[in-house]
Amino acid sequence: MSLDRRTFLRVGGWLAAGAAASACSPLYARLADPFRPSLAWPADIPGSFRALQRLTFGPTAAERLAAASMGVSGWIEEQLAPRQVADTAAELLVRPFDSLSLEASDLAAWDRDDVVRELRRATILRQVYSRRQLYEVMVEFWTDHFNVSVEKGDCWFLKTVDDRQVIRAHALGNFRDLLWGSAHSPAMLVYLDNQANLKDAPNENYARELMELHTLGVHGGYGQGDVMEMARCLTGWSVRKRFWMGDFVFRPENHDVGWKDVLRLNVEPAGQAEAEGLLDVLALHPSTAEHLARKLVQRFVGETVGSHAGLVARVARAFLESRGDIGSTLRALLLDVRFEEETEPKFKRPVNFLLSALRMLDADTDGGADLQDRLSVMGQLPFAWATPDGPTDEAAPWKGGLLSRWQFALDLTTGRIGGTRVPLDEWVEAAGVRTPDSLVDGFGSILLGTAPDETTRAALLSEASGMEQPATELVVAGLLSSPAFQWR
Repeated sequence: MSLDRRTFLRVGGWLAAGAAASACSPLYARLADPFRPSLAWPADIPGSFRALQRLTFGPTAAERLAAASMGVSGWIEEQLAPRQVADTAAELLVRPFDSLSLEASDLAAWDRDDVVRELRRATILRQVYSRRQLYEVMVEFWTDHFNVSVEKGDCWFLKTVDDRQVIRAHALGNFRDLLWGSAHSPAMLVYLDNQANLKDAPNENYARELMELHTLGVHGGYGQGDVMEMARCLTGWSVRKRFWMGDFVFRPENHDVGWKDVLRLNVEPAGQAEAEGLLDVLALHPSTAEHLARKLVQRFVGETVGSHAGLVARVARAFLESRGDIGSTLRALLLDVRFEEETEPKFKRPVNFLLSALRMLDADTDGGADLQDRLSVMGQLPFAWATPDGPTDEAAPWKGGLLSRWQFALDLTTGRIGGTRVPLDEWVEAAGVRTPDSLVDGFGSILLGTAPDETTRAALLSEASGMEQPATELVVAGLLSSPAFQWR
């Protein structure tokens, strides 16, 4: 008997009721992994599974082995030096995508859909296959922080350059360089309308988001007057439309040459240098340090940032003392947290849900249109978020899309996603397991870090016992849809 939608939905009936409550359940016990006897998961590494859930897009067996061997802190230190981590497989997978290395003027001549499709495919493939997982997690963090939607104007080709030259170039570098790159990025200037910011017709969009989202934060001590004055400093920052199309350009004829007053600083007329000087001020402002520290704590530790005030303060101090070094800032956060005891379970955003399923099951995928369509249905297609705040890191807005997750789990395990395959038979053969009990416990250790809770286990075993062998599809789809797998 093959797994059909009706059977699966019956098994999944307990999901909606259990998802919210599961946040407090003990999801992260440490067990040996029966599917990979040579990759035994040791029981004496507290918090490793939860730590890897936060620091990767879903820990593979190899990453669990590495963290068990060198300890979580050693694994983190290795990941903070990504250039020292060989990543040949991921690099080879994205090499055929010619658009990734082209300049904006060349990309503008391409078909729009091809440019966007290659950027999304490359992003997904790197997230699934890269061994530099913490780097890729930070690429996602900064992509959200400096959000640019490819649906806005020329951003469909400008974002590819922004991704390469701004986000990926500085994701584990220095925040000042990252902010500087974003401010000079044609993708950001077009997305937030600064090319329309003229001395006789000021546009405050970019100046506002520069302060509210990118640096100081909404409570960072600035006012509407500061936004207006910052916008005046940014007049003339624009994008070429003809020769070297898509490059940054400063147009002095469109610049307001008067004195400005930003954050109680008198800014003398200096053309392009006015805003550039203020970028240096904003990059190392104490409010920026606190704003970024809060966002990092929310991403890696938990949603209730207010209960981690001491940690936020330490991370902000590390940011300022290192003059914005992102690696030093992350060390102060990640090496200071006992992941098992101090972190809160986080509801997986669609990207984390989908990628963790692929990575933890050793899936083969091309990252193509069918997989991208699933992310679109779930509400988190890469580079499609319309508003400047980027995809939310809070759980509540994502909890309404559980049915699309069920459907993905069903289609993934039954081979209905084009260009994507999970080797379920190979897992079973490698483990030598055949009974429903061993399937549930074995795949549970892979996907949940432990055997599933009794409710999940009973529901899966009840249905699996009535099926002809193998019941693998039902078991894995059920585990992917279980309350426990929705959290990390």
